[in-house]
Amino acid sequence: MDLEEGFKNLICLFENFLINQGVNTTVALYLNLLLNILILILIIFGVNYLIKNFVIEAFKSFSNKTTTSFDDFLIKTNFPKYIGQILPIFIVYITVPFILVDFPLAIKSFYFVVDIYIILLIVWIIRSILRGTKAYLRTLESFHDKPVESYIQVVMIIVWLFAILFIVAEITDKDVINFIISLGAASAILLLIFKDTILGFVASIQVSVNDIVRIGDWITFSKYGADGTVTEITLATVRVQNFDNTFTSIPTYSLISESFQNWRGMQESPGRRIKRAIFIKQNSVKFITAEDIEKYKKIQLISTYLKDRQDEINEYNASHQIDTSLPLNGRNQTNLGIFRKYIDTYLNNHSAVHKEMYIIVRHLQPTEHGIPVEILCFSRDKRWENFEYITADIFDHVIAAVSFFDLQLFEAPSGDDLRDYLNKQIESGSTNKAKK
Repeated sequence: MDLEEGFKNLICLFENFLINQGVNTTVALYLNLLLNILILILIIFGVNYLIKNFVIEAFKSFSNKTTTSFDDFLIKTNFPKYIGQILPIFIVYITVPFILVDFPLAIKSFYFVVDIYIILLIVWIIRSILRGTKAYLRTLESFHDKPVESYIQVVMIIVWLFAILFIVAEITDKDVINFIISLGAASAILLLIFKDTILGFVASIQVSVNDIVRIGDWITFSKYGADGTVTEITLATVRVQNFDNTFTSIPTYSLISESFQNWRGMQESPGRRIKRAIFIKQNSVKFITAEDIEKYKKIQLISTYLKDRQDEINEYNASHQIDTSLPLNGRNQTNLGIFRKYIDTYLNNHSAVHKEMYIIVRHLQPTEHGIPVEILCFSRDKRWENFEYITADIFDHVIAAVSFFDLQLFEAPSGDDLRDYLNKQIESGSTNKAKK
C-alpha cells in the first residue's frame, strides 16, 4: 500500500509543484497529465528499443544455435516481436490508471481500448505460432502430403470466433458466458453463415483420415476441368495445377461427395498401363495356306512358333483323317491369330514393357468399324512424356506390321477416297461407251 501511495505522489509531483507556484489548479492538473503522458511514451519507446535490440536479437542468436528449425520459422512469423509487446502493454496497463486517476471516464475508455488490443495481440501470437508450425511441418517428410493448411485454418477460425465474442462482450459490457448463451437463438443463422466452412472442415478430416487425396497426387476431376497435381489443400478449396500450368480450385467437400480419379495408385505401382486398340477389316481375315506359312516363317519373332504350331496342327488333322483340301475342315491357323501372337511376342521382347505385369493381346467384339485388336500391357517408365513415347513406339510398329500378315486396318473413307471412286466410275462408263 505504501508503494502505491508513493507512486501516486510521484505522478502528482509536478502538479503539486505548479500549484505551490500559484498556477491554477485545473491548468496544473492538465499540464501534469500532459507531462506524465509524455514521460510514459518515452518509457514505452525505450522499452521497445531494448526489446527490439536486445531481447529479439538474443532470441535470434539463440535460435541460430539450436538444432531444430522450428524457432527459425517463429522468427519469420514475427513471434518475438509480438511477445515483446507484452511488457510495454503491462507497463501501460499498470501506469495509466494512476495517471488518469482524476479522469474516471477516460480510465473506462482506456481499459476498453487496452482490453481489445490485448485480445488482438493474443490472436496475433497464436497466429504466429500456427504459421511457424505450418512452415516447420512442411519441412518434414511425413507431413509433406498432409492438408496442414486446413487444420491451421480451422484453429484460426475458432480463435477468431472466440476473439470476436470477447470483443463484442467487451463492447456490450456483458459477461462472455452470458453473451454466448444469448447467441443460442441465433445458432441457426450462424450455421447457415458458416455452412461451407463446416462442410470443408468435415471434408478435410475425412480426406486426411481416409487418405483420399494428398498434396502431390495427380487427380482428374472432369466436372471442374481439373487434370493435374494437387498443390494445396485448404479448408474451403483444393488447388490443382493442370498440365497446361493453369490452376483449378475444387471445393474440398466435393472430394467426398462426388467421384473423381486419383492416379496415385498408378504412380506407386511398378508400371503404367497401356491400353489401346487398332481396328482390323473383317474381310481381310483368312485361313493361311502353306505358301503363307513359308512367308511368315521369315519373321524371326514367330518363326519357331509357326513351325511348332503347324506341326501340331498337321499331326492332329492327320490323326483324325481330316480332309485338308478345304481349309474350313479340321484345325487351321488364321492370319489374325498369327498377328496376335506376333504382337504378344513383340511386347514380351520390348525393353520398355514390364514383364512381371499383365501382357494381353486380345480382340474384342466386332463392330461396324471392324475387329478391335486390343493391347494391354504396362510400361516400366511412368513419367508422362516417356510413357507417351513408349506407347507411340509400340503402335507405330504394330500398325506398320499389319500389312505383312495380309491384314488391313479399318479407315473411314475421306472426301478424296469418294472423289477417286467417282472418277473411276465415270472413266469406266466412258470406256464402255467408247467400246460400244
